[in-house]
Amino acid sequence: MKIPFHKYQGTGNDFIMIDNLSGDYSILDIQHVQQLCDRRFGIGADGLILIHSHPSLDFEADYYNSDGSKSFCGNGARCAVQFYARNHAHQDEFKFIAIDGIHSARIINNEVSLEMSSVELIENYGNDHVLNTGSPHYVKHVQDLPTLDVFTLGREIRYSDDFSEVGINVNFVKQISPNHISIRTYERGVEDETLSCGTGATACALVEGQSFSEGNHSVCVDVLGGQVHVSFTRHVDNSFSQITLQGPATFVFEGEINV
Repeated sequence: MKIPFHKYQGTGNDFIMIDNLSGDYSILDIQHVQQLCDRRFGIGADGLILIHSHPSLDFEADYYNSDGSKSFCGNGARCAVQFYARNHAHQDEFKFIAIDGIHSARIINNEVSLEMSSVELIENYGNDHVLNTGSPHYVKHVQDLPTLDVFTLGREIRYSDDFSEVGINVNFVKQISPNHISIRTYERGVEDETLSCGTGATACALVEGQSFSEGNHSVCVDVLGGQVHVSFTRHVDNSFSQITLQGPATFVFEGEINV
């Protein structure tokens, strides 16, 4: 079977986008996903997204990690919006559904601003933090971020007794200023460090936001592949709402592949 595809990236987090509005490619399984995402024997990507039709929303974003597992992906969702805008609907505002529920998004100066799910709880884990921003995240502050062995330390936490069954994304953070942080992320499902993680950037920004005053705030997040911005409203009970993740989502190339 010959499958047309598009390749997108959001601050270096790269995705294979397959237009499945017709339903012709619903037969793809986990093995196909793994094959297509393989950087030596396939197209190569951190994940694959099937764009399905939806009866009342613009589309459904069906996301798979490169190992075939499913989760929500913030950068992938932003790329899905850009893909849909480029190929199907030349508009600025969108509503779609992903594995964690319905999301709204807007295209602003060619960047995509994505509405994230609210976060009611950030758990303390010793000096570190655990929270869910559509996917589970572990957040650890470090001083030696540029030289850190993210693969080894991230894998150690991800496969520790507390997290091995479900898995967790592991983020290492260095504060640059109160509203500016730099992060590196080990992603479950990819099982390696990636150049960017949207739900991870969001998680780290909210952990920083615990020390902010009640109200609206924005945090600039540097990732290996560029920069994103996370905005949110912090409430007196330390919950967060009106969370948005904004950054570039870029078309790279398109082609066809035999599966």
